[in-house]
Amino acid sequence: MIDIRKLKELVRLMVENDLAELDLRDQQETVTIKRGGQGQPLVVAPISAAAAPARGAAGGEEEAEVGGGAADEAGLFAIESPMVGTFYSAPNPDTEAFVSVGKSISPDSVVCLVEAMKVFNEIKAECTGVVERVLVSNGDAVEFGQKLFLVRPA
Repeated sequence: MIDIRKLKELVRLMVENDLAELDLRDQQETVTIKRGGQGQPLVVAPISAAAAPARGAAGGEEEAEVGGGAADEAGLFAIESPMVGTFYSAPNPDTEAFVSVGKSISPDSVVCLVEAMKVFNEIKAECTGVVERVLVSNGDAVEFGQKLFLVRPA
């Protein structure tokens, strides 16, 4: 699988050069990245060239595992990362987290920061409810569409 640092660098190059699509291939990997109208990557699809057929089978297993966890998530709303970047739970290391398990949130509540290319982006809840689970740790690399929080709607 592609290193997250390489992926961040590819996205940075796309933004700097105003590219809509990037398709790179070598003997071990194939990576395709497409950007939408607002400059956010829409599709990030690293594929191992040597193991492409086997990866399809593994993808089915991954879906089964995610499906098994879906029962735990029934009735919960997922707050997802709108970009590739680094997750921060607080505005700075000396302050408490924006949200924690059990905290009530509204659509305008800032739940975290995602730093992408040295820009700190406030991520808002966009829902009303109570935070049930925090799925990532402070400083973790996150991907586009990755679930960050699970919220029980109010």
